[in-house]
Amino acid sequence: MQRVFTAAHLPEAHLVRGLLASVGIPARVLNEYAPGGLGDLPAASAYPEVWVEDERDLLLARKMITSYEQDRPAAEAQRCPACGEENPRHFAVCWHCQKPL
Repeated sequence: MQRVFTAAHLPEAHLVRGLLASVGIPARVLNEYAPGGLGDLPAASAYPEVWVEDERDLLLARKMITSYEQDRPAAEAQRCPACGEENPRHFAVCWHCQKPL
């Protein structure tokens, strides 16, 4: 087995594992329960990881993951026209002044 991806959180790890499974690459999510050990474990060792079971699938797995990382939308902010505060792109109402964006 070979690690191909370290996720920011568990849902992302399962998303990537599912992406690999959709093209026939068997993969596993490791460190699923490691965040429960934070405080006793170093933070860097508690991130969920995606591992490919067969090393012959590494090239395709890495291509799929690269494509996934490039296709992720940027987390750009938008400015409220009423008060000028920054809001996440998915907000419809300003967090600061409650005016529509």
